[in-house]
Amino acid sequence: MSNLHSVYSKILSLLHEIEPADNFLNQIRTPKLSDKELLALSLAAETLGIDSEHFLFKQLPACINGKIERSVYNRRARRLSFKLEEIRSAIVTRLDVDNDINIVDSMPLEVCKMSRSNRSKICQEFESSSPDFGFCAAQNMRYFGYKLHAVCSPSGVLKMYDISKASVHDIHYLNDVEGQLNNCVLIGDKGYLSRVWQADLFSSSCIDLQTPMRKNQKEFRDFPPKYRKARKRIETLFSQLCDQFMIRRNYAKSFKGISRRIVTKIASLTLIQWFNQREGNKLNNLKVVIS
Repeated sequence: MSNLHSVYSKILSLLHEIEPADNFLNQIRTPKLSDKELLALSLAAETLGIDSEHFLFKQLPACINGKIERSVYNRRARRLSFKLEEIRSAIVTRLDVDNDINIVDSMPLEVCKMSRSNRSKICQEFESSSPDFGFCAAQNMRYFGYKLHAVCSPSGVLKMYDISKASVHDIHYLNDVEGQLNNCVLIGDKGYLSRVWQADLFSSSCIDLQTPMRKNQKEFRDFPPKYRKARKRIETLFSQLCDQFMIRRNYAKSFKGISRRIVTKIASLTLIQWFNQREGNKLNNLKVVIS
């Protein structure tokens, strides 16, 4: 395994370029491990495929070991999710992102298997954020958990994302898209097919929503090959999040914990893309080690 200390040091130097401050939480005492150092450690672990905090704390670098306890690390990491998302958004602005075409899609996030769903206590602290049952048409399966909605560029940069209950239909995410995008083409699958939404998005934000048509629709026409090819980019991105960053593996017991894990994994992916751009590598060569 690559040296955690060297990766942590490099990521910390990258964070210094984006954010000059070291601490972002109101704390009575200045922590031994600053908030920025904690975020760098969290990102370093994800980029190296260290998905378990228990495993991470077994191999902490000497410069960090003894500065923070595992339980404190977990609590502070959850509270710092907002700052990590701010940093991720700042990185996205530094990437060369095409604003004329965007792709929207969703993917399922299981919190447990269906056989355990009725007795599961995971994320049940609030009704508004508790998981529920949903259906994934792409995989033809029912599942218990959440749904990750995302919009990316044709180059594979995630611009925006959100988490909803599994039962929420994909098309409702367009409410968020409508307020954050404008003057662009938005490519989706048949789950976003709606003449009403197409007209509303175009009239309010000049968003041209393009989706494949059903074969039994009037005036049926084939989906343009360039749009069909562009749509594969977000599917590949979801596959990378599942395989390399293990976004569907869940150790968290609360919704804040799950949210923090998802934010960290997506931020790590974006950080690697920025590193690749700086080093002259292919943007989506995510197997690269930051060092």
